[in-house]
Amino acid sequence: MPAQIQSFLDPASKTYTYVVYEHDGGQCAVVDPVLDYDPASGRSGTAQADRVIAFVREHQLTVQWLLETHAHADHLSAAPYLRRELGGKIAIGESIGQVQNVFKTLFNLEPQFAVDGSQFDHLFAADESFLIGNLKATALHVPGHTPADMAYLIDGDVILVGDTLFMPDVGTARCDFPGGNARQLYASIRKLLAFPAGVRLYVCHDYPPEVREPQCMSTVGEQRQRNIHIHDGIDEAAFVAMRTQRDKTLGMPTLLLPAIQVNVRAGHLPPAEGNGVTYLKIPINQL
Repeated sequence: MPAQIQSFLDPASKTYTYVVYEHDGGQCAVVDPVLDYDPASGRSGTAQADRVIAFVREHQLTVQWLLETHAHADHLSAAPYLRRELGGKIAIGESIGQVQNVFKTLFNLEPQFAVDGSQFDHLFAADESFLIGNLKATALHVPGHTPADMAYLIDGDVILVGDTLFMPDVGTARCDFPGGNARQLYASIRKLLAFPAGVRLYVCHDYPPEVREPQCMSTVGEQRQRNIHIHDGIDEAAFVAMRTQRDKTLGMPTLLLPAIQVNVRAGHLPPAEGNGVTYLKIPINQL
């Protein structure tokens, strides 16, 4: 039975969360779950994650995996909340330690904060195979946006691409975060676009023009023909020049500072301080 993909769009961060499963009553993976967070008040919430929980319970699914494509800079991860409510292993690519090392320094995190990915339940090696129930999956290392970005190939005909490709009329992910690299992103995307034309690609975000509603799925063939940044015929030098120039015009994501502090901890909040309150830091004039 082919993989079934249920999408959930968080309108605030324009992030897609996915539930990947084979059939009702079986096992599933939840990919890139979102925790609500209001930066003005410092309050978090679970409305988006609760939609996922309701779907999982309605379809009598057992959560096997909570998959992160990378340490996100635009939303806080709800993976620990979902693990508490539904079970499953929180997993990410094994290069997450590089990202943790950068941000441990930037945020002056506590000395005991480990930069080896041990906050996660599982670290995927490049091209590591795993199962979601009976669905065969492969963890693909696709660096560029960050050093630790992963995409997940499901049953040979679906790829959850994370922050590599967007919809064809939107283009590709930025590469100006610490550790980002436009040449690496070009190579990663070309690796994805080497799959057969009919393979379905599910994006992590959509930033649609006014003429259409948000969408989450395209195909390899559509991306090769129509992606405005990296369609067939665009070589590495042209892509790197475009991506570098475009990134200079982009503002920082609204939730970058709170999100990255939480997401390098596998979605856990920092330890509470002596008064029992948890705090997030704002480094001044550093980014």
